[in-house]
Amino acid sequence: MGLAGLVERARLPYVSQWINDDIRPVEAARRTWGFWTFHNYWLLINCNIATFLTGSALIPLGLNYWQAIIAIIIGNIIATTAIVISSLSGAYYHSNYPPRVPHQKNFSVLISFSAVGFSVYSRAVWGMWGSQFAIWNRIFLCLGMLYGFQSWVGGQCFELILLSWDPNYESHIPNHMPASTGMTTAQFVSYIIFFIISLPFVWIKPHRLQKFFYFASAVTMVFFVVLLIWALATMGHGGFGDTIDSATTIPKTGGPGSLAWLMIYGIMSTVGSIAAGILNQNDFARLSRKPMDAVWGQLIPYGVYSILTSVIGILVVGATQRRFDGEAVWNPPTIFVRLLEKDNSPGTRAALFFAGVALCISQIGSNVPGNALAGGIDLSSVFPRYINIRRGAYITVMLSPIVNPWQLVNTATTFLSVLSSYGVFLAPMTGMMFANYIFVNKRKVKVDDLYHGHSGSIYWYKYGINFRAPIAWAVGVAPTLPGFIAAVNLSVSLPAGMTELYFLNYLYGFLSSAVVYALLHWIFPARDVDDFVKNAPSAREVQRHYTDRWEVDLSQAGHILSDDDGSGITHLDVNTKHEPTAVF
Repeated sequence: MGLAGLVERARLPYVSQWINDDIRPVEAARRTWGFWTFHNYWLLINCNIATFLTGSALIPLGLNYWQAIIAIIIGNIIATTAIVISSLSGAYYHSNYPPRVPHQKNFSVLISFSAVGFSVYSRAVWGMWGSQFAIWNRIFLCLGMLYGFQSWVGGQCFELILLSWDPNYESHIPNHMPASTGMTTAQFVSYIIFFIISLPFVWIKPHRLQKFFYFASAVTMVFFVVLLIWALATMGHGGFGDTIDSATTIPKTGGPGSLAWLMIYGIMSTVGSIAAGILNQNDFARLSRKPMDAVWGQLIPYGVYSILTSVIGILVVGATQRRFDGEAVWNPPTIFVRLLEKDNSPGTRAALFFAGVALCISQIGSNVPGNALAGGIDLSSVFPRYINIRRGAYITVMLSPIVNPWQLVNTATTFLSVLSSYGVFLAPMTGMMFANYIFVNKRKVKVDDLYHGHSGSIYWYKYGINFRAPIAWAVGVAPTLPGFIAAVNLSVSLPAGMTELYFLNYLYGFLSSAVVYALLHWIFPARDVDDFVKNAPSAREVQRHYTDRWEVDLSQAGHILSDDDGSGITHLDVNTKHEPTAVF
């Protein structure tokens, strides 16, 4: 079979350049996420090593432990609010509204994004082709940073299992890695094993993750609670190390090195660390059985578990500091390795084994849905003819080693600071999506046109690009970009004013881009979009219309996706001969 034949076999059924079965508006059969699914999802996203390390990025700045905790709490309250707001539309879009009652208040107010996932709704914001810029930013983050980093940390967790079997495991595998790589051959072997163990879980599609979430979240929660109890119960009469210290020498007010500005930076860093999750949360919220499952399933668990895990991290590090000769060891796998170095008794080795198992489950539970599947959804929207969520997730996984994640982990605290700073680029996108949905579209989305890549779509704008979007995004990014560069390159120094603006990066980026985007649409209105918004019925009726309209198999959606501009072209390729390949 030639190359053309292989390409043809790889093609998905019922697709066009703009749609496949995984990026279409979700139908009832895949709305399977209830309250506990969302609860367990956010438990796994937050009860992991990355969140445990939050204090390691704040306390070294000069904040004491309680100041860091206050920054974490405020930051997570803001992040929780943003997550719930950004997911409500996906939850409400498909809900079975009760019959309309005269004068009944529309309860779906202040919902920010569209009826579909992030990548598809980006077409309404940026234009059909312009949306590629926003989507590739998310793909880069999942592929280039998040999955690789979390997988390498997972390899460190699996190494605990190997060390529990053989405390001299490292010395038994000859090291052939150059010192410049920052790793040993033994560590790389652990990474590869964890990498392979994760692969079967990537196969599970998002609407079928419930059982895995129940198991993984139970194991993860028990582990972190037991870790805290053990650390506090065994810290001895010496008490906490100086990590738990109320003293601070920094001035309360003044320049960017003052307490006030460092607290602001800590708050914005906490929000920025989940910026990618805020941006694309609608990808998962649209799977909710009913709206309030998504609302309460995120409103309560996200903040609770993010704050809880961050506080556990600070307390555990403080409680174990004196037994490690005053060194604050923030990475949980490293804590257990240090314990083994001091005592390789059977009891310690058993603790290493169970800790390694629990941490591996925790890493898989957060990494697969949060990064692999998220990357798969984004890639599916870029190449819908050939890539669905499952294929996209495996592509994300297989390409993740190219970023050399072992070098990222060697500077984990710096990396987490840079990762939090990536909100510089994502916050303006989130603000623009908010402004587009609330102020420009007034919560009315012509869903069919999000899948029409031609001038007949109201979201085509000019040449497939909404010129207002890049301008608004640039306004939100440019002033804080020098601060991002300084976060990446610590040798760069900035004036105090620039540093302070950077400390406000997420808040500034969100608000400034939202305002500029709305103003540009007011000054230079997009005629087709305005006409639809003015002439369409209420937002609630529009949502109901498209919910009913898309409650069909994609194979039956040709009439929905045919052109409405008189060209007579049908965009959907209803070709059943490709159907057998759709399982992968």
